[in-house]
Amino acid sequence: MRPDVWRPPVEPSAAEQVVIKAVRRAKLFVFLRQYRHELFDEPFQAELAAAYKDTPKGQPPVPPAQLALATIVQAYTGASDDEVIEATVMDRRWQLVLDCMDAGQAPFSKGTLVGFRARLIERDLDRRLAERTVALAARTKGFGPRALRAALDSSPLWGAGRVEDTINLMGHALRKALGVIAVSQGRGQAAGSAIVAAQAGVGQLAASSLKAALDRDWDDPAAREAALAEVLGFLDRVEAFRRQPGRRTGRGRGGGGRPPGP
Repeated sequence: MRPDVWRPPVEPSAAEQVVIKAVRRAKLFVFLRQYRHELFDEPFQAELAAAYKDTPKGQPPVPPAQLALATIVQAYTGASDDEVIEATVMDRRWQLVLDCMDAGQAPFSKGTLVGFRARLIERDLDRRLAERTVALAARTKGFGPRALRAALDSSPLWGAGRVEDTINLMGHALRKALGVIAVSQGRGQAAGSAIVAAQAGVGQLAASSLKAALDRDWDDPAAREAALAEVLGFLDRVEAFRRQPGRRTGRGRGGGGRPPGP
């Protein structure tokens, strides 16, 4: 059985207006509440509904648009699947977005959320969802499209079902190289890699998401090409830094060729 079209109220209720006014940070919640009816118009809801088999039996599925909204917020905030279910009952910001104010129980289960995400990825609808959300943010100016794109593109939710894009994959590889250099200097791999990144002049690589650190207009092909060229430049800097005399032991130039004995 395919789900019906989800038609939550467009105008905020008095209770929702109180929450909207109280949100000082994480403005994504307010943006999605204000524009969810545009993001999930009937044609797009039909695309989402097509991911379900049209069978005469079974319980009506949870509206895909509601699950898609939860998936966007989850990707942006980095919440786990268990935390999402908890937030739908305990966090009024999530309730604001998902049209379940003061709900006594979650509007969907963890299994339903995970299954929906798998359907999205299988049909490339996760990309459609991300692109539509970023485009709406840019058009309405209701939220920063660059920050939103960087967060959605680097979300581990998508990475669990598909390969990450080139920029972030290169960022991961370069951070691992920095970690190896840090260990050779006698530093810890995690904390030391940030120090090495600063020393090599590639501080952007210390960020968890290289795309977010670069802060480009990822919809612009020229900006993407320039970002890729910059990342290749990072590779050259890391390699040049590694080759500098004394870097393997962290003793610096003229520090001697051997580490001290025991």
